[in-house]
Amino acid sequence: MKFPALLPADQVIAELDTFDSIIDVRSPAEYALDHIPGAINCPVLNDAERITVGTLYKQESPFEARKLGAAIVARNIAHHLEQHFQTKPKQWKPMIYCWRGGNRSGSMALILAKVGWPVVQLDGGYKAYRHSVMDVLEQLPVSLQFRVICGTTGSGKSRLLRYLEQAGAQVLDLEQLAAHRGSVLGGLPLNPQPSQKMFETRLWQALRRFRSDRVVYVESESKKIGDLRVPAALMDRIRSSPCVQVQISTNDRVKLLIEDYPHLVKDTALLNEQLSHLTPLHGKEKIYRWQALAETGEVAALVNALLVEHYDPAYLRSIEKNFAGYLDSRVITMTGIEEADFLNAAQTLIAHQ
Repeated sequence: MKFPALLPADQVIAELDTFDSIIDVRSPAEYALDHIPGAINCPVLNDAERITVGTLYKQESPFEARKLGAAIVARNIAHHLEQHFQTKPKQWKPMIYCWRGGNRSGSMALILAKVGWPVVQLDGGYKAYRHSVMDVLEQLPVSLQFRVICGTTGSGKSRLLRYLEQAGAQVLDLEQLAAHRGSVLGGLPLNPQPSQKMFETRLWQALRRFRSDRVVYVESESKKIGDLRVPAALMDRIRSSPCVQVQISTNDRVKLLIEDYPHLVKDTALLNEQLSHLTPLHGKEKIYRWQALAETGEVAALVNALLVEHYDPAYLRSIEKNFAGYLDSRVITMTGIEEADFLNAAQTLIAHQ
């Protein structure tokens, strides 16, 4: 008789790239909150069904709940077999997991194993995987060599990271992983931030692929990026690492920010709403002045005022305090903001890292 192989989380994570498919059988809401990278969602109970069975279990009878749940699970597994797995060859090797107990994943794993596929079931489910992820985020940063890209707002730090990556460097783009540019105006339209757990999964996925004998470039960030927190061990390691300071003219910074935030330039109402969040720091009079510049389309003047009166003072107050290597940082002076300028800066950094 064929039974699925039950493997612990550490072994599954070590072999993660060897599975042909990773199947998350939890409900869509559980999957959306966080899931193993690359996993597809084939729920054996959808959100409504999970609530129904759970309510029956608590309020009436575990036995009646199991009967109802078994019937629903069987139908859903049959659906997935017909819709997703019929074309899979005999050697197809899936890894299946649920939340913790293994009832949901065990049901699907057993049936697929009976078909003849070499099925692996994650022992302890998502909860065990999550525990391993947090262990890695606590331990792995210490073994990595970071170089922190510093510079005032609008210096092109994120662009430089992209060109460093294109040139073959190892890059940890925290803002990209967090779907946020790290300031009050940093939200990305039509791209909400992930959950904290999903953000940590994205960090884990990035960190585990880095080689410890090569530099990892990262941008100087606050402990929070939008609504998300950077794990303490990673933040501590970054803040104690050597820095590279990017210097660029104020005019070029203004141009770059206008290019990078077209949604705010086009949507004056949204821009002014975001500016209102700065009222506790600057008072109503200054905010009204900035909002008036937005209303009259004087975008360059507004951006310049925000840099000089808000972002630069805040940056200078925090950078020396929070990044130990800033005072001894190497300086990269940008002569422009064209592709060639950033590519040259990236190549120079890599050549002298």
